[in-house]
Amino acid sequence: MRLNSRSLDTLCAALADVMGIEAPAQAAPKCEKLTDYVSEKLSGRKADRIFMYNPDAIGEWIYDKYRSYFDPADDAAPLDIEFCTVMPSVTPVCFGTMYTGAQPSVHGITRYEKPVITIDTLFDALIRAGKKAAIVADTSSSMAHIYLEREMDYYIFDTVAEINACASRLIEEDKYDFIAVYNGNYDGTMHRWAPESVRSIAELRANVMAFAQFAAQIKKSWAHHDTLIGFAMDHGCHEIDGDLGSHGLDMPEDLNIVHLYGVYPKNA
Repeated sequence: MRLNSRSLDTLCAALADVMGIEAPAQAAPKCEKLTDYVSEKLSGRKADRIFMYNPDAIGEWIYDKYRSYFDPADDAAPLDIEFCTVMPSVTPVCFGTMYTGAQPSVHGITRYEKPVITIDTLFDALIRAGKKAAIVADTSSSMAHIYLEREMDYYIFDTVAEINACASRLIEEDKYDFIAVYNGNYDGTMHRWAPESVRSIAELRANVMAFAQFAAQIKKSWAHHDTLIGFAMDHGCHEIDGDLGSHGLDMPEDLNIVHLYGVYPKNA
């Protein structure tokens, strides 16, 4: 199995470009596959809303093997973009790169730890541009910690049900320009029961259905906005002895991921 050639560090500048704001200072050059797609769908306009759904640990091999389970996400977000995430392929390292556009040695998280990132981030760029941003995540997650201490809103909960209910409410309220929603239910189950266990696949499908439901709500509640939505995981996973799952290694199963993106032009 080959490694994908497009680095995850190219996503951040693309998200900034899509909204017409400057990329974070240390971000790698933008992913043009994403920016070209958005420009085409919006006839050259910039998006004024981005909704990022961040499931944890769903590798490209899972996407390929269980493709039919992803149909609701593919329907909502038909553009697929292959990325190679960063090493070590663990959650805080990878999400650190996703929203800074920088390699781990630059953003400062190089192992499984959750310090607040101090370099320039997409959230800082949004704030400078006068945009309102929010993160919705669970209490112990990396996304609940590494982007703290900024003039934005954080909604931190103990359960997936609370996270999803909050995300739905925020979509309905329509007051944020950028929302990132993190759910770690597949990752947590995969570690305990292996990536392809019945329990893990159920959580995988729950992530897909949650994203599809958010997309349907966004089409209605944000109909007067030009919107980009993304189903954007951090890294993949693999099975280890004892019917357990893991990640963090320099191997395609852990490094190769595929994001899904959709664009909803505003109603005329």
